[in-house]
Amino acid sequence: MTLPYESLFELLKSRHSCRAFRSEQVPQRDIEAIVRAAGRVPSWCNSQPWQVTITSGDTTDLFRKALQTAAETSAPEPDLEWPLRYTGVYQSRRRTCGFQLYDAAEIPKTDRAATTAQMMENYRLFGAPHVAIVSSEADRGPYGVMDTGGFIATFTLAAQALGVASVPQAAVAAYAPMLHQYFDIPDNRQILCAISFGYEDSDHPINRFRTERADLTDIISWH
Repeated sequence: MTLPYESLFELLKSRHSCRAFRSEQVPQRDIEAIVRAAGRVPSWCNSQPWQVTITSGDTTDLFRKALQTAAETSAPEPDLEWPLRYTGVYQSRRRTCGFQLYDAAEIPKTDRAATTAQMMENYRLFGAPHVAIVSSEADRGPYGVMDTGGFIATFTLAAQALGVASVPQAAVAAYAPMLHQYFDIPDNRQILCAISFGYEDSDHPINRFRTERADLTDIISWH
């Protein structure tokens, strides 16, 4: 069976990081379908190092409150080191994305209180009704992280295919000790990120901006 490239590309173009959600729940069968699709990605020796802890309903709201408290009262302590720095084109892309986000939210870049409040929305999970905490087997090291990255990307695409919006969040993984304890995630698993997901609030202005992608000439080196 041949799958049309155009359909895949349109799905990729339609997906974006959602930062405002409606409150209604996603049916469990759809969540299971998303995870089932994400689990089809390749991994070294088919080891499939990914696992997800998923919340729904009141469990999400209780976790949201606990996460906000952790972000307000404790220092970040991720399982993986943060990037050392952003330089050159990577810094430029990061700045552009940030400026687009605050412009969409109608927040002046000089308004530190408002930009901080928007940043703290990460720990409110942007109001999403569900969150998936994604972890990888620690003994797999960077290769387990790489494999699980494929799982994360495919999760977001499968969600989009079912009309479910999502946003991967490294910011949540900053409070890894709290996540390990709260969800009883063993220390032999590295927490990589969270994926907040649900149905998009399409009326919210913050969901109107889209990031750009690099040209092929910036990606490919032909030999």
